[in-house]
Amino acid sequence: MDSSQLLSLSTFGYLFASGAYLAAFLFKSKKAGLAGTIATALTFLGQTAALGLRWYESYQIGAGHAPLTNMYESLVFFSWSIACFYLIIEYKFKNKTLGAFAMPFAFFAMAFASSGWVYQQINPLIPALQSNWLIAHVVTCFIGYAAFAVACGIAVMYLLKSRSPKSSGLLATLPDLKVIDDIIHKSMVYGFLWLSAGIITGAIWDNSAWGTYWSWDPKETWSLITWFFYAAVLHARFTRGWHGTRIAWLAIGGFASVVFTYYGVNYLLSGLHSYGAS
Repeated sequence: MDSSQLLSLSTFGYLFASGAYLAAFLFKSKKAGLAGTIATALTFLGQTAALGLRWYESYQIGAGHAPLTNMYESLVFFSWSIACFYLIIEYKFKNKTLGAFAMPFAFFAMAFASSGWVYQQINPLIPALQSNWLIAHVVTCFIGYAAFAVACGIAVMYLLKSRSPKSSGLLATLPDLKVIDDIIHKSMVYGFLWLSAGIITGAIWDNSAWGTYWSWDPKETWSLITWFFYAAVLHARFTRGWHGTRIAWLAIGGFASVVFTYYGVNYLLSGLHSYGAS
């Protein structure tokens, strides 16, 4: 079994986990929740092995690079990061219904990666990617993106719960609004710190590849827009006390900016980062 086959299985693993978590939410089933956690953990471990295998395969064909250099590999790492961050969140807050709102992001990332729309072959690196800063830049950015994805999913949970905060029905299985709001906030802080590190490492990488720390490439510009958006949201929370529904909507809006920065720029705007679409 090669890495592509193992990663394809990861798609179904995250689909099963998402379905199990949704069943735990809809039917208040502890067994379904446990199944979701087990499926997520096992798929995460299998995906970790697949990433290592793909790295090894790149050396076998003479390419020799970390599996982080094109759209397919970044989508795989994105889903891996979401699963990792979610498992930490679930362990900390002890509520499996969170998975119904977070894990679908991991599945959709893998589903898109496994589709015929994304080039999956391993190719040698172009000169601009042959840098020791490659891993640092991609890893930091996508850990931040994963945290923002989870914040977005939990924000949807908040908006549902806020419609009937004292409900004894289906929504009663969700955490208290204060807890959900705290998860959103902490996820955004965590994502913001990693995105900041990603922008810094990217600037250093730019200088080594193109001789300038900042070139106002569309990818760089939208990364900065996304950074300022989250910086403004966190500043408003610290100084103005923004929380609740307002922050939930901003978490969703922020992730929309992340998606455009990550995906939209690659396909809609040409620039130094256009190679990421291949």
